[in-house]
Amino acid sequence: MAITDTKKAEKPVGRVRFRGIMPALASPLEESGDVKEKTLRSMLRYMIPTGVTGFYLCGATGEGVVMKPDARKRLAEITVEECKGKADVIDHIGAVDLRTAMDLAAHAASVGVDAISSVPPFFYGYSEDEILAYYKALAAACPLPLIVYASPLVNTQITAGLVSKLLAMPSVIGVKFTSYNYFEMRRIKELDGGNINVINGPDETLLCGLSMGADGGIGTTYNVMPRVFVRIYDAFRNGDLATAQENQFKANRMISVMIKFGVLASMKEMLGIMGFDAGYCTFPLKRLSAEEAAGLRKELASLRFEKDYLA
Repeated sequence: MAITDTKKAEKPVGRVRFRGIMPALASPLEESGDVKEKTLRSMLRYMIPTGVTGFYLCGATGEGVVMKPDARKRLAEITVEECKGKADVIDHIGAVDLRTAMDLAAHAASVGVDAISSVPPFFYGYSEDEILAYYKALAAACPLPLIVYASPLVNTQITAGLVSKLLAMPSVIGVKFTSYNYFEMRRIKELDGGNINVINGPDETLLCGLSMGADGGIGTTYNVMPRVFVRIYDAFRNGDLATAQENQFKANRMISVMIKFGVLASMKEMLGIMGFDAGYCTFPLKRLSAEEAAGLRKELASLRFEKDYLA
């Protein structure tokens, strides 16, 4: 089945609004923190035709919680402009303070994103009732579908029990599940008879997530090898496990290199190789030294990055 045919067959059903491969979009930033608008448009125009179905903005990959709110808004505006009618846009609006998150949520609705997402409140240890109150406040600020972001970067376990309570809110449709606990993912996916949008987070175990019922994947390294992940998803959906495994193992060889040098810093260096001036990660996140960049490029060449991962 062709990629376009797969997309046509997968229309939203109930809460399951988003399927397929969705890059957690890298944010190309100036040193000032402003968005590199030309680069962003070029990245989107490159990735949309590869078969991805949408983009997840301003999450951990997109550095959203350490970006200026105005820059987050501008990134959302540009992405919606470029994706309209071609790909979905999910805007992560989570912030340290609720007022900023609510403002970003209202802005997301005003510019036409397809859904919002947020990590639970973080920094302090929050009770379950406080977490529920947080998501109720976001839902009140924005009429869009809301996806809970279960991230290891916040000190909150997103369990099936908690998600079952969150589903009582009409706007909550699912979870971006960035965890290796696939037993818990499956428990979540079985809530309400499967009427919940569960999206896999860890890139290196996308195939595991799909096999446990995930509707698609959102990932960092999708930015630099989108076609490899589209092949994993399409092969799995078509029952071709051997091809899905082949491409997952191929992706993991590249991910191992990126982990060695630092995933986000490697991603921005690789985007540069692809012709996109994405700048650096926000300070004080790691930046590759000249020696590290040379080492990364040497290992990318040994894996035939440009020939075997971008085609």
